[in-house]
Formats: sequence, C-alpha cells, structure tokens
Amino acid sequence: MTALTDRPPAPAATARRADRGPRTLVNSFVGYAVLIFFGLVFLYPFVIQIGNSLKTEPDAAANPLSPVPDPLSLAGFERIFAGTAFPLWLGNSLLVTVLVTLGRVFFDSLAGYALARLRFRGRAGLFAAIIAVMAVPGVVLLIPKFLVLNQLGLYDSYAGLIVPLLADAAGVFIMKQFFESIPVSVEEAARIDGAGTFRTFWSVVLPMAKPALITLTILSFQGSWNEFPHSLVAVQDPGLFTLPRGLADLVSGSLGKGTQYPLKLGAALLATIPVAVLFVIFQRYFVRGANEGADKG
Repeated sequence: MTALTDRPPAPAATARRADRGPRTLVNSFVGYAVLIFFGLVFLYPFVIQIGNSLKTEPDAAANPLSPVPDPLSLAGFERIFAGTAFPLWLGNSLLVTVLVTLGRVFFDSLAGYALARLRFRGRAGLFAAIIAVMAVPGVVLLIPKFLVLNQLGLYDSYAGLIVPLLADAAGVFIMKQFFESIPVSVEEAARIDGAGTFRTFWSVVLPMAKPALITLTILSFQGSWNEFPHSLVAVQDPGLFTLPRGLADLVSGSLGKGTQYPLKLGAALLATIPVAVLFVIFQRYFVRGANEGADKG
C-alpha cells in the first residue's frame, strides 16, 4: 500500500495539469472581458443621460452622444422645477406607488396563502385563471379598464389610479409558491395553541415569508412607479399625472419646439433615482432572500 501511495504521478497527467493552468487563465480573462464589454454597453445610455442633463441646450443638440458637458450647466434641472409640474408629478407618483405597493404586498399575500393552504371548491380553476391572466398582454386590457373605471365613477381620480393596481397575478403566484415551501407542521402547532386562520397567517407564516415579501415589494414598487399605460386610460386631468405620464407629456413637446434634451433627460434621471435607491438598499436582502427561497424549495 505504501509503495502504491508514494508512486509519483505519470508524466502525461503532470503535463495535462500544467497545460490546464494557462488555459483556465485565458478562459477567465475572456469571460471577464465579455462581461465588462456588455456592462459598458448597458451603462453607456445612463452615462449619456447624465451627461446630457448637465449640458446647455445647444451643446446637447450638437453633441448628443458625448458624455462630457461643455460647459457644465444646471439650467435643465432649474427649468424642471421652475417651468414644469414635476413636483406635482413626483408627489402623485409617491402617493400612488406607496399605496399600491402596500396593497399588493397585503392582498397578494392573502390570496397566495389562501391558494396554498385553504381547501375550497374551484381552487385549482382559480389558480389556472390567475396563470392565464399572467399570459395576457397588458395592452389588451386597456379598453376594458377604461370602461370599468368610467362605469364605476373612478375615472379621473386617485382611486382610479390606485384601486385597479392593488393586486396582480404575478404577486399572487410568487406568494403561493413560497407558502407551499413552508412546512405545514409549523401551522399545525399554531392551531393547537388556539390560533385561527388569519392569526396563523399573520403571526406565524407571513414572518417566515420575508424573502418573498422583499421580492414582491421591490417588483411592486418598480412596476407601479413606472406604470404608464394604466395612467393613460385612468386619468386625463393634468393635476393627477404621475411621473411617467408627465414625462411622456414633456417628450411629446408640450413645452414648445426644440430638442430640449437637458430638460427631458434630467427629468428622466430624477425619475430613475427612487427605484435605484430602493434596489441599492434592499439588494443584499433580495439576494439573501433568493438564496433562502432556493434552500427552502
């Protein structure tokens, strides 16, 4: 046994190991080079956006693809706050987004828990209908949304902006799948202690669904913050415009002639900041939650 263990490796195996080192290094270099290239391609439009928002209007019109402002100017941002209804759009977007996000997290969690745990007639058909709704393009529902809002008297109101978005099929699906990964024995122990269905859901199961809740919060905030088609059919009063609707109004030339790149791109940059901040704050929780969800699954 000692002679076999101490036998030196064959020359061919040693040569293969020696060749594998440089090959692995080359593969890693090529892989990182490709990632850096596509990362720069992805970031370049954002750099152009920042650069043009800090330019004068003649400079932005003459050199729209240059990321360096010459000269540096904040006139675009000053005009955003002084010459447009941007503060009003921002306030409307914050109100709608916060209420819609809270509503989606609550109602989607309730619906997901009911589909995952409660046994009732038609449960499978209801879940199949939710999956089918996810497959329907949102643009197909714009006219029916307008008709329903108009008939219910919700058109051109904050309620019309908020109520139809308080629940969505994707959020119900996410929460249902996660609740099914939680052991039923945890809930049985709570019921033995006298907890009812809602108390079990609220005090026992929901705190364990933190990974799914964080994912749903980020997706709901991003989706409602960037929601444009719904606001297009829900309101017509400029006082109820959200940021996407207001920015579309700017792009359509409501402030007059000219490219007005600093104004438009500056407003778009300011509209991007809240979503970026939210993702930076919750990024580590989001990644950790995805890993925990994978482990539980």
